[in-house]
Amino acid sequence: MKEVKSQAGKSTGPGKQGGLNAEIQSRIGHQLRAMYDDVVRQGVPERFAELIRKLDVPKPDPQVGNAGDPEDGRS
Repeated sequence: MKEVKSQAGKSTGPGKQGGLNAEIQSRIGHQLRAMYDDVVRQGVPERFAELIRKLDVPKPDPQVGNAGDPEDGRS
């Protein structure tokens, strides 16, 4: 058990907390961009665009219509 514990406690180098260096992060970023650029270029399917347009149209709220109207008897 001590052997496993001593291996886990070792640092990757002086002053380092582990993780990926800048070069590796950059390579991963380039690979992700290459993969997802195709998806972005495809655009939004028309059926999704139509649903979004429908959601953007405000619906009339029956409670808001007369809320501030003094003729309705409320003050």
